[in-house]
Amino acid sequence: MKNNLLDTKDYIVFLIYFVIVAAYGLYIYNKKKSLSTGSQDYFLAEGSLTWWAIGASLIASNISAEQFIGMSGSGFKMGLAIATYEWMAAATLIVVAVFFIPVYLKNKISTMPQFLHQRYNGTVAMIMAVFWLLLYVVVNLTSILYLGALAVSSISGFSLEFCMYAIAIFAIVITLGGMKVIGYTDVIQVFFLILGGLATTYLALNLVSDHYGTKGIFEGYHLMTSKASEHFHMILKPENENYIDLPGLSVLVGGMWIVNLNYWGCNQYITQRALGADLKTARSGILFAAFLKLLMPIIVVLPGIAAYVLYKDGAFQAEMLQDGSVNPDRAYPVLLNLLPAGLKGLSFAALTAAVVASLAGKANSIATIFTLDIYKKVLKTDASEKNLVSTGKVAVVVAMILGVLIAPHLGIDKKGGFQYIQEYTGFVSPGIFAMFILGFFWKRTTSNAALFATVGGFGLSLLLKFLPGMTDLSWLSGMGFSIKNAAGIYEIPFLDRMGFVFLFCIIGMLIISLTENKNGVNPKGLEIDTKMFKTSTSFAVGALLILGLLVALYSIYW
Repeated sequence: MKNNLLDTKDYIVFLIYFVIVAAYGLYIYNKKKSLSTGSQDYFLAEGSLTWWAIGASLIASNISAEQFIGMSGSGFKMGLAIATYEWMAAATLIVVAVFFIPVYLKNKISTMPQFLHQRYNGTVAMIMAVFWLLLYVVVNLTSILYLGALAVSSISGFSLEFCMYAIAIFAIVITLGGMKVIGYTDVIQVFFLILGGLATTYLALNLVSDHYGTKGIFEGYHLMTSKASEHFHMILKPENENYIDLPGLSVLVGGMWIVNLNYWGCNQYITQRALGADLKTARSGILFAAFLKLLMPIIVVLPGIAAYVLYKDGAFQAEMLQDGSVNPDRAYPVLLNLLPAGLKGLSFAALTAAVVASLAGKANSIATIFTLDIYKKVLKTDASEKNLVSTGKVAVVVAMILGVLIAPHLGIDKKGGFQYIQEYTGFVSPGIFAMFILGFFWKRTTSNAALFATVGGFGLSLLLKFLPGMTDLSWLSGMGFSIKNAAGIYEIPFLDRMGFVFLFCIIGMLIISLTENKNGVNPKGLEIDTKMFKTSTSFAVGALLILGLLVALYSIYW
């Protein structure tokens, strides 16, 4: 195996990527600077992003080191089933485009706390604003930063600390330009992300075919499906050791919908890209992102399965070990280090692009929530537009500094980035989603019901997490809702747990709202016009094509 150092050609390729992104970002910044200095323009790029910029920015913000490293590792460990996070996201994006975005745009929503303030009250909005800031800084920003630096360090040979500071500085420079610069530079980031990712997949498939004495990527793929047929099932059975992570049909009709709808529809970090556009542009951009989502497993899952096939047949025995045991998360870096000079630089650029774009998007969302929902509403209610933009820029720098200082002390690498993020956001996402969905579509929902979903949902999530240690849950195994873990204790799979908490929150909110609001009148209920949900013919055709492809994929790889 080659050492993990970059060749001169790799540095040249990476430098080209860096110069293109920096120059284009500067061009966009100077071009747009004279048009508007308002906070809405800075934070949301109001009316400036095209559909392709919105779609590319959604993907660039979403895909980061936890996908490249974590999902490839999951591909090595459990196979194609992990792709359900990507493919179900494509279906989710269509739901968000049709039903969620019209509500936000009609009510002129800029931030998620603003929606909660408008729909419920200031208490709910402020609690969630503080919560989202803590979550974005302590969980999301730190994990993206640390895992990204870890991956970049393993490929380049530079120290972890140097990589962390370099990535943070690069992300700050892009973020300070505002959402316009982020949105348009994300188009380039996605180009490098996909091109570099496909190069790694191409290498992985060729390695498999060469290993077995054949030629070509299609032959390599065919060999993978025959040598590791158990790795090509989307719906896992209870006897599968990975069932606890992806519990059978729950990925189609259960908790996976809550994970995705909360992430793509109720998340400042994501929805911010579309909130500054008109409805047609926003929907077209989201549909474009859904198409790109269908491609992601080719880039982030297939390399992991290829590494598994080769490992099973005697390759990479030493390289896959960490502390004496096999670490699936090493699959992607192992493959990257086998790339020829030049291509390795391209893949290195792809990984860096994914990390930097995610960091920039996250930092911009942190700045938006802090500036518009805390600073403007509490700390300085008479702040000028110029002052709001300046405050947002300071918030970006402070958030990134906090991320750099906190990240090394959280044990993110030991827990695994993907699991780290899911574990801590999963405690609150069912309650948040329940609060949003009833707030959208049921006018009688009250503020106390929303508070119940937030607090009660978190409490029940904690209870179900620790319940296996207090009582025997084997009686649920017959229904597929509990599975024996490595310690021999029956526990409820993560996705099923989220489904139970969501139903609990919905029932509780219904009871509280009906009790408090007996006359059915709520002045804060949103005005919903069914005409809002009507789509254009082109959008409908594109959505049906995506759904058709998803049906085909799940049918083929069931």
